[in-house]
Amino acid sequence: MSDAPGYRLITPDSAPAHPFPDYRSNPLRVPKRPLMILPHTLSEITGPVYGHEGVRPEEADLTRQHGGEPLGERIIVHGRVLDEDGRPVRNSLVEIWQANAAGRYIHQRDQHPAPIDPNFTGAGRCVTDDDGYYRFVTVRPGAYPWRNHHNAWRPAHIHFSLFGTSFMQRLVTQMYFPGDPLFPFDPIFNSVTDERARQRMISSFDLDATQPEWALAFKFDIVLRGREATPMED
Repeated sequence: MSDAPGYRLITPDSAPAHPFPDYRSNPLRVPKRPLMILPHTLSEITGPVYGHEGVRPEEADLTRQHGGEPLGERIIVHGRVLDEDGRPVRNSLVEIWQANAAGRYIHQRDQHPAPIDPNFTGAGRCVTDDDGYYRFVTVRPGAYPWRNHHNAWRPAHIHFSLFGTSFMQRLVTQMYFPGDPLFPFDPIFNSVTDERARQRMISSFDLDATQPEWALAFKFDIVLRGREATPMED
């Protein structure tokens, strides 16, 4: 991750704990030695430029990517991408991916007995506007089992990926829904050991953005750095 304006390596107070033994695969992935700082070359600073210009408006509506409408509760997920001073981060490529309403991903490794929705792929993208604003239409994802421990279930969540001006400027996080009863039992959520930082991963219900008789709305602002930074996967 390059230290470009608006994008910087996450700070230790909001970073997931490393290693975190309760998340069983985490110790296998965490480096055992101190990280080495490698100077960036020109290619890492200037490119490759990721495809902001090729993003179509309809890609932000995950409910209209197939011949029919997906099953489940339609929702609007929206918010702003901000720096530590509350300034908007413009022209940031925001991608999301998620399970369907039954808690199933369209992925070869996801084989638990929940139905695949032929009208829901579970991926979308958009570009933030001049106010740092983004908006998606999707369905509320279901919880799913993941075999980390006995009777392990992941809370409903949506993965977010944010790009700056190149592939080297990428941040990844997860958005959760308020009041989920699975929070106390999920080691991925609790690998962020600071309670205030964990709360920044939880969206808020937004009645003002809800569309009557059509979709509920949830607001999720993403702060890229500073004391109020949204926890990111390192």
